[in-house]
Amino acid sequence: MTLRILLVDDHILFRKGVAAVLASQSEIQVVGEAADGVEAIDQARETVPDIILMDVNMPRCSGLEAVKTIKAEMPHVRIIMLTVSENEYDLFTAIKNGADGYLLKNLEPAQLFEMLDCARRGEAAVSPSLAAKILNEFRRPNKELPQTNGARNDLTAREIQVLELIVQGQTNREIATALSIAEDTVKIHLRNILEKLHLQNRIQAAVYAVRQGLVHEGDASNSTG
Repeated sequence: MTLRILLVDDHILFRKGVAAVLASQSEIQVVGEAADGVEAIDQARETVPDIILMDVNMPRCSGLEAVKTIKAEMPHVRIIMLTVSENEYDLFTAIKNGADGYLLKNLEPAQLFEMLDCARRGEAAVSPSLAAKILNEFRRPNKELPQTNGARNDLTAREIQVLELIVQGQTNREIATALSIAEDTVKIHLRNILEKLHLQNRIQAAVYAVRQGLVHEGDASNSTG
């Protein structure tokens, strides 16, 4: 199945370079390009991609603002920030606004393809150096996610198990093996968790688990998967 990608970056040379790298993969199709957040919103509406790779700092409308708008209209579209910024404000704002991943531009092409596969499977696409930082920072009480309007009691015992394993950095396949259930069943549990807690993606679910004390302190230092 072809993965349809929209590229958003105000540096045209970098954008064309990424497009060329993606074009080397037969199962990936670049369906559009945009130079800022305003164009990204328009292109997303027109092309309805599977994944958007988007820079953070751009003229007219930043990637952080565009994420919020696109996710409100098209929550099924996965948005991965692809940026040079390791600024904590950018990272945490992107996650709170609904970004499904946050990658640094210094990654190798093979790493990018791996992260796109993660996103295809509904898993988090986060540079390893940033994954622990996300959970550690959101463990602090002053860091807030969107209101969940739900509590731990709304989740079934199995859903809590899935949530715990997500925080431990396990993939859907690993969770399925650990719980002796089908991988498709894991996806259903994750969808139900997100719906019950009114969260947008796997990263926010992992953060919620840490904030609510559903995992042991040691688990939070692992990757979000």
